[in-house]
Amino acid sequence: MTKLDALGKARPTGGIAAIATLDVVAATLEKLNNRRQGVPGIGVLYGPSGWGKTFATNTLANESRAYYVQMASAWRSKDLLTKILAEMGVSHKTVTVSKLLDLVNQQLSASRRTLIIDEFDHAAKSDSLVELTRDIYEGSQGSLLLVGEELLPRKLEAWERFHSRVATWAPAQRVSLDDGFKLVPIYCPVIQLADDVVESLVTRSKGSVRRVVTCLTVIHEHALLHAMREVSAKDLAKIVLPSDRAPERRI
Repeated sequence: MTKLDALGKARPTGGIAAIATLDVVAATLEKLNNRRQGVPGIGVLYGPSGWGKTFATNTLANESRAYYVQMASAWRSKDLLTKILAEMGVSHKTVTVSKLLDLVNQQLSASRRTLIIDEFDHAAKSDSLVELTRDIYEGSQGSLLLVGEELLPRKLEAWERFHSRVATWAPAQRVSLDDGFKLVPIYCPVIQLADDVVESLVTRSKGSVRRVVTCLTVIHEHALLHAMREVSAKDLAKIVLPSDRAPERRI
């Protein structure tokens, strides 16, 4: 009997997998929201691409009613403020950056809801965007969670006044075997996977929950196509899974 059989997880369950990074984000948000007066209210979640940062913050933003904005590389100060106000549901006819900032600060202060800014590495390339984010924090005294890649903490060292206001540095967690078993019924429902299949997927993922999810989806499609109810390690060897290497050209 496999672990999936024992846990009854071979059946489709839907829902959200409580992966380790989700727990990290939940703990970070709780720490920011329950901090004592005088304690800085900025948190930074960082880690390699694919380690579940966006999934976790998006999920918990919905559950905690936090404001969630994902930055783009082309954004400037007005773009960021406008997108935040749109997420807040604040309508306005303001065109100046200073007035937009005032509106963001007023809403963040009044609502006491956390502002999550994902892909903050884009902001870390710009003095003006980092200083604008500090202005949002200082003007609202609210809670901010900034999300970015593994080197984001080091990048932020260039702005001492900003860096000193970070109360929590939260590293995203690499996908674990336990995470892998939690992901199976969501992304590979109905199909029973042997324990060593899940172990193999976690090992080859190099920490990336995204790679595990992608591989589970491929396995699920393959199993359905070939009318398979179970997938063993022997079966897995016959399935072409996504690789972290670019495919070679065939001539």
